[in-house]
Amino acid sequence: MTLSEEELAEDLTAGAPVRAPSRARTVAGRFFRSPQGVIGFAVLALMFLLAFVGPLVSPWTYTDKDFTAFMRPPSSRHWFGTLQTGSDVFAVTLRGMQKSLVVGLLAALVSTALAAVVGAFAGYFLGWTDRVLSWVTDLLLVLPAFLVLAILSPLFGSGQWPLFVIMLALFLWMVTSKIVRGMAISLREREFVQAARYMGVPPVRIVFRHVIPNLSSLLIVDATLNVSSAILTETSLSYFGFGIQPPDVSFGTLIAEGSMTAVYAPWTFWFVAGLLVITVLAVNLVGDALRDAFDPSSARGRR
Repeated sequence: MTLSEEELAEDLTAGAPVRAPSRARTVAGRFFRSPQGVIGFAVLALMFLLAFVGPLVSPWTYTDKDFTAFMRPPSSRHWFGTLQTGSDVFAVTLRGMQKSLVVGLLAALVSTALAAVVGAFAGYFLGWTDRVLSWVTDLLLVLPAFLVLAILSPLFGSGQWPLFVIMLALFLWMVTSKIVRGMAISLREREFVQAARYMGVPPVRIVFRHVIPNLSSLLIVDATLNVSSAILTETSLSYFGFGIQPPDVSFGTLIAEGSMTAVYAPWTFWFVAGLLVITVLAVNLVGDALRDAFDPSSARGRR
């Protein structure tokens, strides 16, 4: 958001100091002037609203079974139809959406925070700190994440999904941390960081007060895009039985179950598959719009 020419002229005439808009307001203005940003934000908000408010208006819960309606198509009684177990597709789909959104959001936040801390410490301290952290990063990059998570899947039993979030986040941060490291090396030579160092500010405080905040634009965009990556990874793992474990459900478990009946009972598969595609697309639109809002030159370059 910027001052209009009339407001600027009035302030200059009156001798009042011209207040520059904050960076947050400027970024928000650019974001909401972007059609893809508005569409992505609206769709994503609608997905969250559907996932968490939808079950409140449904006459069925995801644990209910209707033993008089097996594999029934959508109707006024069951809005999305029923599964072969008698479960209401609308209720279990929204429950799966809840779990996938929460897992994706938390995994993205944890992985981005980990990337920020590791990359900033490696880039600021260099020396043996950089060598150790870079070695750990390179080691995790070459580990087969899917295989490791599959081996550890017995630990992700009922109610243990927070452990699954942590394990998922551990394999999403490495590339970003390398980017953060390179930017931190540049920032450590900036005047404001050197001034803080000469004033005796502890190095750890410099990292958290000066280095990481100056990487906020990269980290915000990375966290947004990591949501879709985490959702897709969780869906893939749960599809093969290595992610969210029964009796809980997620996009992956529902797609795995629906794929077996998709030919003759398409409502068991296409509702959840469609919501997954829409959700991931909305997250990517928001991420792209945020990237352009923080770096408007990238948007101009593509036009």
